Amino acid sequence: MYLMKDIVRDGDPVLRKVSQDVKFPLSDEDKKLAHDMMEYLVNSQNEEFAEKHQLRAGVGLAAPQVGVSKMMASVLVPNEEEPDKPLLKITLINPVIVRNSVQNAALDQGEGCLSVDKDVPGFVPRADRITIKYDDFDGNSQTLRVRDYPAIVCQHEIDHLNGHLYYDKINKKNPFEVDPSTIVIS
Repeated sequence: MYLMKDIVRDGDPVLRKVSQDVKFPLSDEDKKLAHDMMEYLVNSQNEEFAEKHQLRAGVGLAAPQVGVSKMMASVLVPNEEEPDKPLLKITLINPVIVRNSVQNAALDQGEGCLSVDKDVPGFVPRADRITIKYDDFDGNSQTLRVRDYPAIVCQHEIDHLNGHLYYDKINKKNPFEVDPSTIVIS
């Protein structure tokens, strides 16, 4: 089980490397990595468990964030209206964004990251809708289309796999300035 001590922090070189593709069939090590990343997200969203184990809540976790430079990320976007049915629960292996909307979106509170301990305020413009090609656990190619908040989360995690952090996308001169057509999601 991953705890906060297992999360790699900003400044570690693994967070700035382009991850290696995952090979198939999945090794036992890769299966455990996928399980443990999703387990962290589930545990971190359980308030009682998270408080007991001092976990920061997360909606996504990429392999580099636990020190593994592989193209794998888990996403668990909760559904406030139906807590037992997440909006998105998936582990993406070798994901590539193959299509994105011209329309951008950004979170009104900005983004955060389990690997970044400081608050970096500002809008992080991202595509509002994306199509992702990825491999499932059997190595079969799959397609996922997401929009709004789940799309933002997926892009954040895929950025980790390519050596980028969210604050790289913030306008340095005016952090809360975005194109007027950008959808700001609360």
